[in-house]
Amino acid sequence: MKNITLEVKGMTCGHCKSAVNGALEELAGVERVEVNLETGKVEVGYDESKVDENKLKEAVEEQGYDVA
Repeated sequence: MKNITLEVKGMTCGHCKSAVNGALEELAGVERVEVNLETGKVEVGYDESKVDENKLKEAVEEQGYDVA
């Protein structure tokens, strides 16, 4: 399992957290998601044979947030 920390801009509330969390958990290969609203950081544990970093970023961006 590979771990990555995404810096997500624009998350301000519980709905934001749920949207980002849900979008990432729907991806095949994602095993763990931890969203921290205060820091804007999202930690993701994933199987790199099933999903890559670009797909993770796209899933977050599709929810309307920017990934640094």
